[in-house]
Amino acid sequence: QVQLVESGGGLVQAGGSLKLSCEAYGDTSSSFGVGWFRQAPGKERDFVALITWSGGITYYADSVKGRFTISRDAAKNTVYLQMNSLKPGDTAVYSCGIRVYYSANYYHAPAEYDYWGQGTQVTVSS
Repeated sequence: QVQLVESGGGLVQAGGSLKLSCEAYGDTSSSFGVGWFRQAPGKERDFVALITWSGGITYYADSVKGRFTISRDAAKNTVYLQMNSLKPGDTAVYSCGIRVYYSANYYHAPAEYDYWGQGTQVTVSS
């Protein structure tokens, strides 16, 4: 069993930055990686970024490439999402999920992730 706890959300003006954290509790050593997703009101949960535990390979949604950076600290069992140049369209609840199955196939699909955190609200004002 794995538990995930997100933190770092808040209110920021457009153009500002936030750094989210996702701390994992439990055995994550055999997991493929950790992904960040976001869900705005009335919309589906969308993929944002993924990092693999082994090798630190990263994947990004086109909408955040060049603005967001995902990273990990294996010693702390924590994954970060640095968000720069934030836009009002980035407003959403951001959640992290762990994918256990060791494959990059369909990494953008929420159904491929096994454990989720409770989410943290990010609000970007114009």
